[in-house]
Amino acid sequence: MKRIMMSAVALTAIMGSVSTVSAANGVNILDGVKVKGQIRPRFESVDDGNSATANAKAYTARTKLNVTGNLFGVDGLAASVGIISVNNFGSHEYNWKGTNYTDGTKPYAKVIDPQTAMISNAEINYVTGKTVVHAGRGQVNLDNQRFIGTVGWRQLERSYDSVFVANNSVKNLSVLAAWVYGLAGVGSSTTLDAKTALIHVAYKVSNALNITAYDYMVSANGRAVGLTNSGGVGADTYGVALTGKINMGAKLSYRAEYAMQKDATLKMQELPNNGNAANYKADANYMNLDVGANISGILAGVNYEFLSGSTGTDGKTNFIPLLGTNHKFNGWADKFFVGNLGPQGGLKDMNARIGYKAKGFGKFLAIYHQFTADKVMAAGTTTSDDLGTELDMVYANKIPGVNGLSGLIKYASYSKGKVNGYTSDVKKAWLGLDYKFSTK
Repeated sequence: MKRIMMSAVALTAIMGSVSTVSAANGVNILDGVKVKGQIRPRFESVDDGNSATANAKAYTARTKLNVTGNLFGVDGLAASVGIISVNNFGSHEYNWKGTNYTDGTKPYAKVIDPQTAMISNAEINYVTGKTVVHAGRGQVNLDNQRFIGTVGWRQLERSYDSVFVANNSVKNLSVLAAWVYGLAGVGSSTTLDAKTALIHVAYKVSNALNITAYDYMVSANGRAVGLTNSGGVGADTYGVALTGKINMGAKLSYRAEYAMQKDATLKMQELPNNGNAANYKADANYMNLDVGANISGILAGVNYEFLSGSTGTDGKTNFIPLLGTNHKFNGWADKFFVGNLGPQGGLKDMNARIGYKAKGFGKFLAIYHQFTADKVMAAGTTTSDDLGTELDMVYANKIPGVNGLSGLIKYASYSKGKVNGYTSDVKKAWLGLDYKFSTK
């Protein structure tokens, strides 16, 4: 790991002073080389309220490096190669996926930041007119990242292996069609099969109205997302979102979104010991309503997010955002993290936010969540829909004197509900720095 990180530093020093890489015959392989990088050290503490686990303390640092250049002197043709490395400096007071460090008597609480490294980018992009053609590994974030995202909050950010075509030849209209055949990152650097088709269309009517429609077809293959549910998880998620910004003295923004989840169109079974994966049935729906305001730097907003659930006998399934960036939704304590499939009875998240943002001050934001289930669930000897509450707070600001350096303090406090599995308080805290750099 040290060797990998030292190589990144060395590569930065070398490539930062080189603008052209040539072959022996004088043909330029890479021209106009640019280097971008990030160093993000962070401390994370976790008290998961479970008497069977010890409180976690994770000291980790993310190092990212990306080199991009024009390829073979062809107009519009570019290549990009990048690495991402996570180091915990020998700190083992936390669990990550597949690892079971203990304090001598019991395992530590989980922090999904394994010490590892992987290729984060290995891609070729060709731009002709208003069309982009992409092939290889890179980052994919669509809309607000609820359904397709890189989970950039975690240190080992997700990368997608994909081919896609994006076009915006028609004024105010953008269209993307993609085939995702692999993904890696977050809990592991291992590449997983994906076999997922993405269709995304967005049309800007005006600043006050943007219309987005999408269909994300995740194959019925449990390996695609590292989950199992009735033998595997795969579904089509399709929907429409209306968004916009309105300036009425106060700067207002809104989002109104509805989506449905149905049986997977792509039934590509590659799990010989899991015969039910291709037969997984999906029947769920989703809604997100949000209104926000910025009044001279004072931030305020309300949000309602609905993920439908099942009684277990009604033939329905709970809505699962299979490839989404989930940390930014439903509380930063990650109590409803999609890796646990979410509550069978679904989730209603009513939340309100207040904060302040100004140059020099930075940004402070507090969010309060009230969680309930769509369908009542088991709660001891009775039933309930009470999934608890949560208070989240964050403060972030640029650190003066160093270009590209910022700091962050973040806290999440989840208060237990009555439903089984949600009867423990959770407290998490973060303290971090983020340094980004690039060549001109």
